[in-house]
Amino acid sequence: MKHPSSYRDPSGFIFKENDKFFRQINPVFFDEYKAAVSSGIYKSLFDKKWLVSHKEISSGHNKIILEPEQLDFITYPYEWSFTQYKHAAQLTLRLQIWLLENDFSLKDASAFNITFQKGKAIFIDTLSIEQYKVNTPWRALQQFNEHFFGPLLLARYHGSYHLKTLQHSINGIDLNEVKRQLPFFSRFNPTVYSHIHLLSKSDNNSDKNEGNSDQSVELSKAAQIKMLSALEMYIDGMESKENTEWSKYYSQTNYNKNSFVFKKDLIVKWNKELNSKKVIDLGGNDGTFGKELLPQVDQLIVCDIDQPAIDQCYLNHLKSDSGKLICLVNDLMQPSPGVGFNNQERDSFNSRVIDFAPDLSMALALIHHITLTGNVPFEMSAQYFSQLSKYLIIEFPDREDSWVEFILNSKRDARHLFDDYTISAFAKAYQKYFKLIKSEKIEGTARTLFLFERF
Repeated sequence: MKHPSSYRDPSGFIFKENDKFFRQINPVFFDEYKAAVSSGIYKSLFDKKWLVSHKEISSGHNKIILEPEQLDFITYPYEWSFTQYKHAAQLTLRLQIWLLENDFSLKDASAFNITFQKGKAIFIDTLSIEQYKVNTPWRALQQFNEHFFGPLLLARYHGSYHLKTLQHSINGIDLNEVKRQLPFFSRFNPTVYSHIHLLSKSDNNSDKNEGNSDQSVELSKAAQIKMLSALEMYIDGMESKENTEWSKYYSQTNYNKNSFVFKKDLIVKWNKELNSKKVIDLGGNDGTFGKELLPQVDQLIVCDIDQPAIDQCYLNHLKSDSGKLICLVNDLMQPSPGVGFNNQERDSFNSRVIDFAPDLSMALALIHHITLTGNVPFEMSAQYFSQLSKYLIIEFPDREDSWVEFILNSKRDARHLFDDYTISAFAKAYQKYFKLIKSEKIEGTARTLFLFERF
């Protein structure tokens, strides 16, 4: 079955058969594909771990079929932290520079051509690679700025909300909109001026120049490499000044040292008994607890609403190089929806998690935020968690917990509307969807850990 996202490029498409993804190459792209094969381009990129690997399984006069490496879980640009977004942008630029040096080029620079596999950014669109045409400027440069550089600049100056640009603007952000939101002094930076201010002007004049093919622009390969290297260096130096209370959560938590260790040990013990190999940590902050399971599992997903916390999770995992962790930014109260044509080009967060089929979901220090801040009844959250995995480890902070008390106090005159926030009401609601296997009070806290099994 042809994938709904794979309709834009006439060169070929992705399809699924017997629970595996394959790529079909159409005759119009045969010459480009065979040139890349004979030049060793694909093999070199596989060795660099820059491009998802594939093997050719059939070749005929009307199609070539490739079987790519099967990816565990696809993340989208609007689910990346600032550093992840940077690394995705840098990989795209480094790939283009390397291809130019080897007489090839990327025909597009969509951020959706990147995902994260084994902890690192990887390029996944095999058919984006074509032969370089002498002195032809990189035609994907504007798309790169609309998908990568523009959102990164806005996030740098105005906050991580702008990293979600492609969720509501799948084709990228208008560079005129980027220019309007940048500070005045940005035009004095040669990199920002040439890639945002100048390109937005040329875009405004594109209608006037349409049809003037005799005025084609030429740019040498050396000049392109120099320009892209400067852009990559600029992005490398970008930093996000954003911070939140949640990025400092574990320095402010009301756990004492013993209860913190007790909770970690209990999670590790329970998961060992379950023998879970695929786990998702929902609301996992910087992955402090989820990463305790890495020695036991094959794959761990950590997601959280807080961008700086996920950024830290990602950076810490790069140092470990275990290749088991996928980090993403996601708000469970408003998870990433299906977007694009017919809302099917990019799958929703929920559908991707269900397809990932984790053995275990963890919701630690999360239920009070969903219930008290989000006003989601226990039964609704129970139903949601039940669709994700067979087992659930969930932490319930009682009314005496300081964080719960803080949230309840913020309700003021409406506090009485949450009188049913009790451990007994919680357990009763969840046992409509799960069988309670065990529960244990976390020593030194007003919190209890529950282990449920879905009916």
